[in-house]
Amino acid sequence: MEEDRICGANAVTALFARRADAAQRLFYTEAMRQVAGPFCARLARARLPYRMMPADELTRAAGTPHHGGICAVAAAREVPWLDAAAPPQHRFLLALDDVGNPHNLGAIARSAAFFGVRAMLLHDTPGAATLSDAAYRVAEGGLEYLALYRTTDLARAIRALQPWYRSVAATLARDGVPPRDIPLDRPTLLVLGHEEHGVSADVLAACRRQVRVAPRGAIQSLNVAQAASVLLYALAR
Repeated sequence: MEEDRICGANAVTALFARRADAAQRLFYTEAMRQVAGPFCARLARARLPYRMMPADELTRAAGTPHHGGICAVAAAREVPWLDAAAPPQHRFLLALDDVGNPHNLGAIARSAAFFGVRAMLLHDTPGAATLSDAAYRVAEGGLEYLALYRTTDLARAIRALQPWYRSVAATLARDGVPPRDIPLDRPTLLVLGHEEHGVSADVLAACRRQVRVAPRGAIQSLNVAQAASVLLYALAR
């Protein structure tokens, strides 16, 4: 059975808050003993193991030196396929088109949860980032607060969701409008694209509107996670 390794105090806290039954083991350093205490108590009631250990040993157990002093091992989270016949009903749905860096996935999830977004749709392609140790760590618990869905055909999914959502693609093209020009009178589906080439052509064609963050200085583009924060602040209100 596959497992998730979730590192860092915020990510582990969110795990126990949102899907504690998935937690299977816990490792932590002495410095994190107070944080780990309630989680250890829950695992003890379920007769599941937990252990305090030196930082170097925790690095081996966590599989990364970036563990923040605490690491939970949990049953891998299942991400269901999007059912277009019974679409998710959310005020705001964020879709990622082939975003490949797990750190970007985590950062986007953190911003989404911060701005009150409740759901995210992942484009399940060979190069796309998936739920991983790095994504969980960077998300700082944000992934636990998002309903997640996946699809292998994002363009088709967007078209199927048109009756429920106003679809908006983030773009660098000059014909993209500023966020203030996007009406917020109905649920919004915002699509963010790949780090290098942006939203793919078929997905872009499926969207009804395009939105861009216009540069005001020498740098002409933002990292996708940075752009996500700006657009979420403007659109997910």
